[in-house]
Amino acid sequence: MLLYIHIPFCDSKCSYCAFNSYVDKFSQRESYMRALSVQLSYELERFNVSETNMIETVFIGGGTPSTVDPLLYTEIFNTIRPFLAPNAEITSEANPNSATFEWLEGMYALGVNRISFGVQSFNDKKLKTLGRAHNTAHAFSAIHNAQKIGFKHLSIDLIYGVAGDAKELLQNDITHAFSLPINHISLYSLTIEEHTAFEKTPEIAREELALTQWLFEKIASQGFEHYEISNFGKSKSAHNLGYWEGKNYIGLGAGAVGFLDSCRFYPSVDIDYYIEHPLQISEEPLDGQALLSEKLFLGFRSCVGVDEIILSKNQLKTAQLLCDEKMLKYQDGRYFNPNFLLADEIALRVEGY
Repeated sequence: MLLYIHIPFCDSKCSYCAFNSYVDKFSQRESYMRALSVQLSYELERFNVSETNMIETVFIGGGTPSTVDPLLYTEIFNTIRPFLAPNAEITSEANPNSATFEWLEGMYALGVNRISFGVQSFNDKKLKTLGRAHNTAHAFSAIHNAQKIGFKHLSIDLIYGVAGDAKELLQNDITHAFSLPINHISLYSLTIEEHTAFEKTPEIAREELALTQWLFEKIASQGFEHYEISNFGKSKSAHNLGYWEGKNYIGLGAGAVGFLDSCRFYPSVDIDYYIEHPLQISEEPLDGQALLSEKLFLGFRSCVGVDEIILSKNQLKTAQLLCDEKMLKYQDGRYFNPNFLLADEIALRVEGY
């Protein structure tokens, strides 16, 4: 059982961001956090969370969780603490400019044991291009502060595929990354989404396949296992793996998504409406074909792989052909994809499209 908590507040809106986040709603933080607690109590019952069905991981994402004072998270942590599995992974995202020493210390005291910093780059010019509110000095300071406080698991996000991303710039980014006390990197190619500032300048996204492959190999060569198309780690994220393994997850907050067995749950995206109606949650039942598609796409883009049991005879034949072509590997009843850049193509071929 996984728990995702969405914090929609941001101190600035990045040019590429399509997530449900706002820079003008700070006055509603307290009422929003109270609404989260109301939904949480409801979801714990709906998902039958108990001492025998415990929460294995918690992920606080956004938006920017570090714009909310740790004291406002207290009620949520008090509620979930009896249902946390031993050694549960508890992650919070944070922006380097708002993750102060005091904020990190407060989250650590609550039980957060992993921080994911939205660094994106160690090049100040590139950070301005992306619309980030921090600079390289902020990133170094925040990460070192987290280490001093006692966090053993630290992750950073990096973005590539931006116009001007020469090999030298990317080499500088990963050289800085490896100089820091981190054990995980999430690496994302810039994509142009609707209703973002970059929608008007799509040419800003410029991925080169050869450069992407070089970047993947460089990170992996430092002992960071490439265990999902966008993730590398000396220590894998248990929360991420839970999604790819198809575990149930509670989605808490405006714009979050939950999943239980064969049904998705969608709280309201609108913050104001969510605060007033935190239990107004839409449901989307998924049929067998939709569940199969999801298992294929998630399995082939990660180290989880795909269980042969879920495949039809024709799909098994296709999977075997892909093994013969060295595009898939078969081991212990599962098919694994050795090249995550081909994940979508492989999933579509196996599914039969």
